[in-house]
Amino acid sequence: MATSRRRRPSWGVLLGQPLFVAVVIGAWAVWRSNAELDAIEQRQLEWGLLGRLTVQHLQLTVVATVIVLAIAVPLGIALTRPGVKRAAPVVVAVANAGQAAPVIGLVVLLAIWLGFGFWTAILALCLYAILPVLRNTIVGLQSVDPTLVEAGRGMGMSNRAVLGRIELPLAVPVIMAGIRTALVLVVGTATLATFIDAGGLGSLITTGIRLLRYPVLISGAILVAALALLIDWAGRVLEEVTRPRGLE
Repeated sequence: MATSRRRRPSWGVLLGQPLFVAVVIGAWAVWRSNAELDAIEQRQLEWGLLGRLTVQHLQLTVVATVIVLAIAVPLGIALTRPGVKRAAPVVVAVANAGQAAPVIGLVVLLAIWLGFGFWTAILALCLYAILPVLRNTIVGLQSVDPTLVEAGRGMGMSNRAVLGRIELPLAVPVIMAGIRTALVLVVGTATLATFIDAGGLGSLITTGIRLLRYPVLISGAILVAALALLIDWAGRVLEEVTRPRGLE
């Protein structure tokens, strides 16, 4: 008779992705050290500047993601509770409108309204990335078997205990998938923060386009793509680590 086993991660995928990124970044670093660059390209690809831009990009990503999680997960939980869940379609529709809007237009409009800078970029990133986490939190909790919830209540558990010990653990895989999606969205969208003086690796791309310096443009694209792959990998690992034992 077949037994239920926890779905094990594919180690080829989990280890192969960061190794691939390491190879790509290593090859790019070797090229950068030996390439014949003009004065503008050397200034834009100076190691200290690249480090600062990468840190800025990570700051945008981490701060926006933390804010999205602090808002979307509790809101998603609240929208599955009796008496409030009727509002779920309206709230999800509003969040969907934020993601459906062209992101560059959203960034520029917010900058005109609130001013240029880091926190305006954070607001735009949050509006753009909140939908996957909110939607997956709602879907994950709604997909929990009602008989398990009733069994918990029948054992004398409070509503809070049922949520914390039954519903959330079973919904974690779906919620984590939404968080992974949001992380990748934030990393990619953060390249547009440079248009409102919020920093990030996007400045390499815009500089390369504006000055027709293709080494700078390609370098920016490679670094953003590598960072997105690493963030996606981190989300995949976290998804596997937080998956409750016994789930397929």
